[in-house]
Amino acid sequence: MGGQACVLYGAAEFSRDLDLVLLADPANLERMDGAFRDLEAHVIAVPPLDLRLLEEGLAVHYRCHHPEVEGLRIDLMSQLRGVAPFQDLWNRRTTFEFEEELLEVLSLEDLVLAKKTQRDKDWPMIRRLVDVNYLAHRERPTRARLDFWCRELRSPELLIELGASHPERVAENYGMRPLLRLATSKDLENGALARAIRDEEQNERDRDAEYWRPLKKKLEALRHSR
Repeated sequence: MGGQACVLYGAAEFSRDLDLVLLADPANLERMDGAFRDLEAHVIAVPPLDLRLLEEGLAVHYRCHHPEVEGLRIDLMSQLRGVAPFQDLWNRRTTFEFEEELLEVLSLEDLVLAKKTQRDKDWPMIRRLVDVNYLAHRERPTRARLDFWCRELRSPELLIELGASHPERVAENYGMRPLLRLATSKDLENGALARAIRDEEQNERDRDAEYWRPLKKKLEALRHSR
């Protein structure tokens, strides 16, 4: 669900760690724990691998010590802010085949939603993910793709291009994303669309900070108790 997924979608050059979203049930956690033993992986911070804490939205962080993956960090989550429950994520996942292995990855739409955090590094990645998808498929604009681009494109030039190419479809999405009204203008000089995109980003950052405020308190309590 993280940088490795972005690499597969063509929007990143590398990732230092591996981020996973998993189904949090006892049997699955037992399998996960066995996999970590094989990787000689150990929890590097609070919280521990615990079903209740995962369901509350906390992440569990591991460092691998097996010689073939020495130093690799793996982060696990089960609940993501603003993202559908696991079963929905699984039903609409993307499957990549890599070196005769199947890699199950968040759908592009879900990956973009998962990246809407307060972290500075995530927003340029969102922009690249959606730009790459738009540039690859703009000559084959299905209804689903058009709606996705209306919701998520963050490059003013491409939003204006979308507004010029598909004005009726863009207009149908005004209620969902008011800044699209600015995408029907060919004037980029006043920067109104770019400012609206920045304001939209800041609103998401603020919501993410609010979401994590009680979870950070939980982490602090876990640290002190340990």
